[in-house]
Amino acid sequence: MARLSTELQRCFFDENPPEKVTLADILNLAGERIFGFLFVLLALPSALPIPAPGYSVPFGILLFLLAVQLIAGRETPWFPEKFKQHALDLKQVQGVLNAGLPWLRRIEALSRPRLTPVCTSLPGRVVIGVAIALMAISMMIPIPLTNTLPAMGIFVTGFGLLDDDGAISLGGLVLCVMGATLTTAVLTFGYTAVRAAIDLFKETVLNLGG
Repeated sequence: MARLSTELQRCFFDENPPEKVTLADILNLAGERIFGFLFVLLALPSALPIPAPGYSVPFGILLFLLAVQLIAGRETPWFPEKFKQHALDLKQVQGVLNAGLPWLRRIEALSRPRLTPVCTSLPGRVVIGVAIALMAISMMIPIPLTNTLPAMGIFVTGFGLLDDDGAISLGGLVLCVMGATLTTAVLTFGYTAVRAAIDLFKETVLNLGG
């Protein structure tokens, strides 16, 4: 099948798409790669280093539902009809894709089938599903620092599923562990304290580098 970036470029830019995009449209685009495709696409807005207001909670809910179904061994995901018909403005979708497609193409250049049991075996898919479910919950927490890194973990892990690339999925799981650690720290010590610690760490690294 065509690369995900190629499919997204074709459907949302090249073929005169409608002014509104629904989840049902995305499901029709996904084909046989549906779980990995949706993990990547739904995590993308929150994984980018740009403001993405309004995406984290609804997409976090969808990602959680997907993860639970992956754990349960479903081949095709189910969504409530209300979610499937939820519409987004095409310009919003195109704005996110314009920022995200270059990153997606970089990962695609490295991706190939390897360590496939990580992505295809039942234990592997259960571990991936549990990690993504926890990261989806983190995305729904309305506190800074609890969205971007968990979404990046979902994005990379899902991309491994997309191409049966276990090495990339394992890298995504490492990001999920880092996201869980950061979210736990924020909930335990508060955003201000964690932000100050991160800034101090960055300053120390810069001073050492200088």
